[in-house]
Amino acid sequence: MPSDAPSPAAHAHTHGQAAQTAVLLCNLGTPDAPTPPAVRRYLAEFLGDRRVVEIPRAVWLPILYGLILPLRSAKSAAKYATIWTPDGSPLKLWTERQAKRLQGWLGEQGHRVRVAYAMRYGTPSIASQLQALADAGATRILILSAYPQYSGTTTASVIDAVGAWARTQRHVPELRFVNRYHDDPGYIAALAHRIQRHWREHGRPEHLVLSFHGVPERTLHLGDPYHCECRKTARLLGEALNLGASQMTVSFQSRFGKAKWLEPYTEPTLQALARGGTKRVDVACPGFTSDCLETLEEIAQEGRDAFLAAGGKEFHYIPCLNDETEWIHALGGIAVRHMGGWETQRQPDAKELAAQKERAMALGAAR
Repeated sequence: MPSDAPSPAAHAHTHGQAAQTAVLLCNLGTPDAPTPPAVRRYLAEFLGDRRVVEIPRAVWLPILYGLILPLRSAKSAAKYATIWTPDGSPLKLWTERQAKRLQGWLGEQGHRVRVAYAMRYGTPSIASQLQALADAGATRILILSAYPQYSGTTTASVIDAVGAWARTQRHVPELRFVNRYHDDPGYIAALAHRIQRHWREHGRPEHLVLSFHGVPERTLHLGDPYHCECRKTARLLGEALNLGASQMTVSFQSRFGKAKWLEPYTEPTLQALARGGTKRVDVACPGFTSDCLETLEEIAQEGRDAFLAAGGKEFHYIPCLNDETEWIHALGGIAVRHMGGWETQRQPDAKELAAQKERAMALGAAR
């Protein structure tokens, strides 16, 4: 359990308190530092999640603790060190900025909503942030995933973490979940705007690669909609950019282990394009809403090296949506729609709330 997980003690109900709404923006997570010990702690939590690795525990845990963590922690820490900023992890910085800007956007639209962010693995944990929101009086919480495409390995794991926290509570807030927005018009428009702006500043490529995070192929056959939702995002984005089928390729990155994952794989795709005569390729990662190790190191560094080594001449990585204004507006629209029916704009009646508390106290309520 993360060190900042809440104790089982529940927050007490307080009479005369206005119903409050909160949004918790949940991203995957990041180590606290680009060091082997910090990365080991992060990987142990991440790869120890049954949603992420579905191999039976009796088989997987000895491999994880006896082989993977001892060998991979230092290598991964070295990769993290290449993208680390003076202010810390890029993924954490971008997620924090998104939450702050979303709070501002909602306020400008007249919504009385508190916005916080959490990481599924690492800090701040989902449990600690939910507890903080509940302790601050939140009675309705929207869980807004940073994953546009639903997957059991990501979105469902967030739901698991929320459920685990809820089991520790006597008075559970009303909870809603945003499971997907892979085809949301605002999200697609924000992606198109981000790519078009890059092209206005740097010119257009011969070919655009849209690289999504990979998952084992078996998840598709077991009913996970992730592959289909990635494909729909790509189709809609291609239409928004007026790209033909020969101008764009969808691929999947971040393979792990020996099992077959969703294809085609990103690095071989880049190499094939270069060997086929493509001189310039641009790569965007629509499945990531914040730049992170998988985009800044795996694509912008390793992908670039693979393309150039195979004969390509010019490689452009197009950054994620991060805190782009168009994306914040789209994210706000998604949040507002999912909060439909929750009163977030009317000011509470202070006199009525005081009268409610007075009546409750007269009946013997402690608070």
